[in-house]
Amino acid sequence: MINQLSWKVGGQQGEGIESTGEIFAIALNRQGYYLYGYRHFSSRIKGGHTNNKIRVSTKALNSISDDLDILVAFDQETIDVNVNELNSGGVVIADSKFDPKLPEASNATMYAVPFTEIANELGTSLMKNMVAVGASSAILGLPHEAYREVVEEIFSRKGSSVVEKNMEAIKRGAEFLQEAAGNQVNSFELEKADGKKRMFMIGNHAIALGALAGGARFMPAYPITPASEIMEYLTKKLPEFGGAVIQTEDEISACTMAIGGNFAGVRTLTASAGPGLSLMMEAIGLSGITEIPLVIVNTQRGGPSTGLPTKQEQSDLMAMIYGTHGEIPKVVIAPSTVEEAFYDSAEAFNIAEEYQCPVIILTDLALSLGKQTVEPLDHSLLEIRRGKFDFNAELPDTNGEYFKRYELTEDGISPRVVPGMKNGIHHVTGVEHNEQGKPSEDPKNRINQMNKRLTKLNTLHERFSNPIFTNAPHEEADLLVIGFNSTRGTIEEILPRFDADGLKVNHAQVRLVHPFPVDELKPLMDSAKKVVVVENNATGQLANIIKMNVSDCKVENVLKYDGNPFLPSEIYTQCKELL
Repeated sequence: MINQLSWKVGGQQGEGIESTGEIFAIALNRQGYYLYGYRHFSSRIKGGHTNNKIRVSTKALNSISDDLDILVAFDQETIDVNVNELNSGGVVIADSKFDPKLPEASNATMYAVPFTEIANELGTSLMKNMVAVGASSAILGLPHEAYREVVEEIFSRKGSSVVEKNMEAIKRGAEFLQEAAGNQVNSFELEKADGKKRMFMIGNHAIALGALAGGARFMPAYPITPASEIMEYLTKKLPEFGGAVIQTEDEISACTMAIGGNFAGVRTLTASAGPGLSLMMEAIGLSGITEIPLVIVNTQRGGPSTGLPTKQEQSDLMAMIYGTHGEIPKVVIAPSTVEEAFYDSAEAFNIAEEYQCPVIILTDLALSLGKQTVEPLDHSLLEIRRGKFDFNAELPDTNGEYFKRYELTEDGISPRVVPGMKNGIHHVTGVEHNEQGKPSEDPKNRINQMNKRLTKLNTLHERFSNPIFTNAPHEEADLLVIGFNSTRGTIEEILPRFDADGLKVNHAQVRLVHPFPVDELKPLMDSAKKVVVVENNATGQLANIIKMNVSDCKVENVLKYDGNPFLPSEIYTQCKELL
């Protein structure tokens, strides 16, 4: 028996590859296994190679694996593209329909299973993915009945006969493989899992759930990969809580409508990817100067322009910090796990309202769409803080004068009101203004208002818990590895390898990238002989920000920008070369 394995299914987009992986993974999740999945897909609706790689373990994990144990192939391209990942002794389970062939140099074992033929015998070729799931279950030593609960959830609305036909497809696939493999069946039998119930979700759903739990009730947005799942989730859920989602005509409208929702006192968010954020930049500046709270999710993908819309990249960091014209207070949060995505999403609304500024939740495709096991989320850890805003407050009579919405205060944060509050009337404009919101070009007023806005975030580091995730057991380290967003799990994966080499390696994952947590990172850098920054971009954006804010010495880059996430071995090898 083994305690973990890596499984991948591949084929042409549109022929059920995603559902094959989903059914396989959900059934294992229900058994209590930990999973991490990453889906490689083309930027088109149908056609083009796609695959779904799922890692299964009896222990917690947050990264895809370097290698592969089982490959399920619906076409020859899947074998040609992925066979090089297979471990010695790996298994290929292929549809016999296309006469599958392994490269001569491969030492994998291949079983040709009539996925399509069996499915047709049962009434439709669409069930070939269930046959493939059944064949996989035989290799893993799982009874085909382990899938019944999942199959019933998916197909019960189509009737019991459809459920039974799909279960029969799983059974037939398992039986065929058992007969073909003989004594080799169960060659990748997994140790029994603990049976505990855990969530299995993507980062986008965690962000959406966090927004809902954090009090968001309105979302204007425009669909875009890889952010659309946030909108789709909240389209179903927000109406249950008296909220609404509106699909706008573009990202400009989405952002300005989000500002309007917050101006009216409703916690509002929008979500997009790089191209959409480019369109939002002017509106983000409007949020900054009018001091209206705003929460935006940016799921990074390959750029520039349309770029690689379905591939991994972390190249929006500089744009999110410095993209707006002029100078405004802004917060950029970068969760590094699905759990952090949930809690940070809820907290973003508190920060936006307490500091009356735009807050960007920065994620990337691997974190947004990678699906992984998540421990039960603790809603008791959440709180709603609205800062200097009380809808029920009785405002003092201003004797006909405008309310001082932009009053100069010691902490830089002014009292906030919403339209309709008695004695709260004030002017709102995107041009520079005085304390009452009236346009003003007076030099002294300009300095006062700029200083007020730019100093309001001075206390943020006192309020934001854990701006850096650290795994730093060594007081003096040979190496400090720094990352942000989804690279955390991959970096954690390689730390035991360094321990085995006798190297002292610490790890820091930056979760608050702006304002930058200098005081938290500097001691870790000072105590390391060398610093390596791991990121999915070509120019070392996080490394450059560290050099600007902390130090430019000892910092080396480990970069990847081919559209794929880091594999553990890639980081390990490049770090060893730099030591």
